[in-house]
Amino acid sequence: MRTDLPIGIQMFNLRNEAAKDFKGTVQQVKDLGFDFIELAGLYGHSYQEIKDILDEVGIPALSAHIPYQELVQDPEGVLEGYKLIGIKYAAFPYLDETVRPGTDAFPETLKNMRHIAEVAKGLGIQMMYHNHDFEFIKMPNGQFGLDYIYSEIPADLLTAELDLCWVKVAGQDPVAYLDKYAGRIPVVHLKDFYQEGAASNMYELIGITKKEEARGFFRFRPLSYGKQYWPPILEAAKKDGAKYLIYEQDMSYTNTPIQNAKLSIDYLKG
Repeated sequence: MRTDLPIGIQMFNLRNEAAKDFKGTVQQVKDLGFDFIELAGLYGHSYQEIKDILDEVGIPALSAHIPYQELVQDPEGVLEGYKLIGIKYAAFPYLDETVRPGTDAFPETLKNMRHIAEVAKGLGIQMMYHNHDFEFIKMPNGQFGLDYIYSEIPADLLTAELDLCWVKVAGQDPVAYLDKYAGRIPVVHLKDFYQEGAASNMYELIGITKKEEARGFFRFRPLSYGKQYWPPILEAAKKDGAKYLIYEQDMSYTNTPIQNAKLSIDYLKG
């Protein structure tokens, strides 16, 4: 399924490789044909060192996932550092169980997110919110938590980085959600998966464990190797104003992360 939108990779896919050899890993990413990367940490490097490595390899960091608590503690300092690297977008990647929709702390979370987004805007960086499935809890007004976030913080401050795997896992239609946020989705996360039953191990796969017996079956997959049907999704993303696509695969199993990245970029470009 060929797309002519620029394609990046979320470096969380390659976190172990990047921690050992960041330069060599981003060189492999470039050699596979990816147009840019989305950072998920600095792997022990300074902001300047990351910039220098990316400049040397010749691949930009379009965006970065920055932990919410890190941004709360020092929004100006952290965002200025990422601005030095050259990012255009920054995302809230995850909210832990104490501050997400449905908790008593959530109003304060929204207040903090808005302030951080205002700081980012002043630096020329667009903040995004990257969803999982837990934001699809119903709020008192009947909205999903995800929609409530976007209704409470205006689009000029916060855009949607829709993760289409978690949209689907939550029982929603990825195409419908892209259409719903047309004009507010500059960056879209493409993620494929296979699931049988009500799997309880989904978050164990990204390092979050729960004390319950595993049931069902869930695995992340390279693009076109899972349950997502990509042609209408890719068409909707472009129609609805997406400027960039990012391949993300939280875990690899039989294949290496680089092998899965090659399968996915070959699908999108071939």
